[in-house]
Amino acid sequence: MPKRFYILVLAGLTALATSNTQAQVKTSATNGKQMYDAYCASCHGKDGKGYGPAAHALSKRPTNLTTLAKDNGGKYPAAEVANVLKSGVHGSQDMPTWGPVFGSMNKANPTAEETKRINTLVEFIRISQVK
Repeated sequence: MPKRFYILVLAGLTALATSNTQAQVKTSATNGKQMYDAYCASCHGKDGKGYGPAAHALSKRPTNLTTLAKDNGGKYPAAEVANVLKSGVHGSQDMPTWGPVFGSMNKANPTAEETKRINTLVEFIRISQVK
């Protein structure tokens, strides 16, 4: 199998192991920066521009999250960002599906937990837009 496949599997397993521990212990569903750092920065980079440490192993460079509004005629595509976070579907099959992961963090109310965490990340990415 290609080296890239092994790198992706290793990065994914590391992210899941780390996110399960960090999400339940260290990340708050209301702290966008904490959540971004735990779930997004490894691919999208700390600055959101798509150059995280795992980006080189992906088949397509991660999206520059700071220019979503600019690339969308000046309007931040919040619903699309939420959908990508929930389902993982966008330009690359490398994007993780975060919805079920977030939902699993609250066994009593998984839908509310998923929605809260996705909304927090959507807002964090919104305020990261370049002017």
